[in-house]
Amino acid sequence: MTNENNISRRGLLMKLGILFNGLVATALAVPVVRFLLSSVTRGGASAYLSWVPLGRVSEFPEGETRIATFRNPYATPTDGKTADTTCWVRRIEGDQFQVFAINCAHLGCPVRWFPQSGLFMCPCHGGAYYRDGSRASGPPERGLFEYPYKVQDGMVTIQAGELPTPGSPTASLFGNKAPRGARNELVSIESKLSASSETNALLRKTNTWA
Repeated sequence: MTNENNISRRGLLMKLGILFNGLVATALAVPVVRFLLSSVTRGGASAYLSWVPLGRVSEFPEGETRIATFRNPYATPTDGKTADTTCWVRRIEGDQFQVFAINCAHLGCPVRWFPQSGLFMCPCHGGAYYRDGSRASGPPERGLFEYPYKVQDGMVTIQAGELPTPGSPTASLFGNKAPRGARNELVSIESKLSASSETNALLRKTNTWA
């Protein structure tokens, strides 16, 4: 046999090395490709647009705000309990609701509802929101984010595949809007303060003349 027909030990090891490297590269590429194509292969678009039930209408009394939990429709098996998402459900009257994301509009801390004061409060930096989700005070520059909702067959459902953010269509619903009656109350307070200032000025003048 000639040397050309013989496979040397060096040549064999080189080919085995190339084969091994190819297998490793393939094993590393598979999860990356699956991640990049997951939104297509798993029907990501339909998951984002799906409606998730929160509970029956009767579970949310009129005039009250209650907490509810739902499973993110875009969850993967490895997400576990982290895919369980919480929100605040406010039933105004009849089939009229507001569903707020639990995250503060400042830095995302979970807000709590205090029925005694009628406020949502953030424990992290002192942000406060009125019962309708509009900003009351503190660092947040806007109100709470809201989920689109609908009532169908006695069930309250929300479009929950994507967490509301400043870029979502519902983000501007309660941006810097004052709650119902708040503007009138502010005007009333300002007018009272103005009247009080004028009265104090008049009293000072009277005392000076006296």
